[in-house]
Amino acid sequence: MSKPFLTAEWRNLLMANYQIEPSILQKYLPCRTELDSFNNVHFISLVGFLFKNTRLKGLSIPFHRHFEEVYLRFYVRYKDDGEWKGGVVFIKEIVPKCTISFIANIIYKEKYVSRRMKHSWEKNGNNLGIAYYWKVGSDWNYIKAVADLKTVSVKKDSEEEFITEHYWGYTFISNDCTGAYEVIHPKWNIHAVKSYEI
Repeated sequence: MSKPFLTAEWRNLLMANYQIEPSILQKYLPCRTELDSFNNVHFISLVGFLFKNTRLKGLSIPFHRHFEEVYLRFYVRYKDDGEWKGGVVFIKEIVPKCTISFIANIIYKEKYVSRRMKHSWEKNGNNLGIAYYWKVGSDWNYIKAVADLKTVSVKKDSEEEFITEHYWGYTFISNDCTGAYEVIHPKWNIHAVKSYEI
């Protein structure tokens, strides 16, 4: 088995999910993918998290091991040998390192940009505060939330399972070609959100 191109820990994912009119997403669909939905509802998600212990082909790159990422994604499926594989398509991905943007755009044909970024994590009693920030011009944009410190398992066949359980990324290569890569991760537990601000 070949060594994964990239390995990392994804810490404290913060996801804001919105219902969206499917016609808005059509222009972003890679070849031979189709929009996926949960109970006939289409979603788009704004996601912030921290990459930790990042390695490329097993190598740790100095000053590129821990960094924030914020992205906007939606949900698709792709038929491979008669089997549907659910996945995601990224509209925009933001990281603080230019080298990461360059490699991801070349290798994965993604849509990365680099911005100044920061994050904060705070535990206060039974609460967990999570925030991710990215700077555009002179303004700090952000996604932040206060959630229950304890976690619960994702229920089978739930909206949360649909949002979190995707293991493929699809990218536009050309009108006749779609790039696909597998993302392997454990099932995540979730924190009940008490308040949020974006």
